[in-house]
Amino acid sequence: MRLHAADLVLVDRSASPQFVVPIRFRLIRVLDRTTTYDGWAWLDGYQVNRTGQAFARREIYVQPENLRKLTDPAAVGRSSLIGG
Repeated sequence: MRLHAADLVLVDRSASPQFVVPIRFRLIRVLDRTTTYDGWAWLDGYQVNRTGQAFARREIYVQPENLRKLTDPAAVGRSSLIGG
């Protein structure tokens, strides 16, 4: 998946085992860091709530190909996400 600044993505367990509870993530940038595993990347951005308001800045390590782009912060059900 090609990522761009301001993309809103769903980060779940398919992107990284640490996200058993999925989150919405607004991308600031893909960090230029060496990664241990092929197909993984460090992302800088904000975790957002169901209305699209940022509440936590985070750097996350994920497989970008397994992220799902969202068009609306409410596109994923409330009960399945943290911070909503």
